[in-house]
Amino acid sequence: MLPFLAALFFSHPATADNSYAPISVEMQVQQMSEHTYYVKGVSGIATANQGFISNAGFVVTKQGVVVFDALGTPSLAAALLERIRKITDQPIKRLVLSHYHADHIYGIQVFKNAGAKIYAPQGSLDYIHSEAAALRLEERQLSLHPWVNDDTEIIIPDTIISGSHKFTLGGLDFSINYLGKAHSDGDLAMLVEQDRVLFSGDIIFEGRVPFVGNADTKHWLKTLTELETGGLAALIPGHGPASKKPASTISLTRRYLAYLRETMGYAIDDLTPFAEAYDEVNWSEFENVPAFKDANRLNAYQVYLSMGKELFEQ
Repeated sequence: MLPFLAALFFSHPATADNSYAPISVEMQVQQMSEHTYYVKGVSGIATANQGFISNAGFVVTKQGVVVFDALGTPSLAAALLERIRKITDQPIKRLVLSHYHADHIYGIQVFKNAGAKIYAPQGSLDYIHSEAAALRLEERQLSLHPWVNDDTEIIIPDTIISGSHKFTLGGLDFSINYLGKAHSDGDLAMLVEQDRVLFSGDIIFEGRVPFVGNADTKHWLKTLTELETGGLAALIPGHGPASKKPASTISLTRRYLAYLRETMGYAIDDLTPFAEAYDEVNWSEFENVPAFKDANRLNAYQVYLSMGKELFEQ
């Protein structure tokens, strides 16, 4: 077994395809196990660091490569593909998408063009065909130009996963699990069984406040509570550094969601207006966590609205 987190540094600005605008942000490939690698995005708002805020990973087998998530621009995906090519010339066989949020999907076309079959969770098509998806792409074509531009597409997946799905490639067994509507309209996690490495997507954030958006936080929290982590060698979250201690990695996201639901739940029960409730909450446990200032108030408001809706659905 190779050393944990043995880093391969490829920091020069370049892409695998000259048709994509080059990036100048540093992208380091870190090796997590014998076959599994990932790149870690930088904490920050979605349009910071040329869009490189999320993680992506890949698994090298004897018969091909499985990629997990596609990053937030075609340029970033092309840079990732170049780094994969420095490690192996095996074909790109599959791209597994944890969910359809902009910071994970605009690089899909790069891997599709490289020959990958695209796997995505149930719920992805709802987003793809929504007005929100079209508006988000238009926004990123402005805010992340030239890395997202008029040639950037929202790619429809080849296979939709709505349960447990297993496959074997090059002697390695992969288990993809559909987690339902948790962080997004549908979320997937992927376990590399022989390496005991779990790619969790955005149901777990490490080292930063998660983005809640329109997530079903009740189901998300339940998923985190029930997530099996025993026997894992490492966990690669959707954001933040990978961990050899999965329970502690899950802890921040779980505690944060639980606190949002607890405090906003009290406000809903007492019919307290959101602004008043928000100002009364003690946020000191999380206020120094990266992305708190950018995300927390909006997160709290979304949870306040969704918990109010939950009351009418009981």
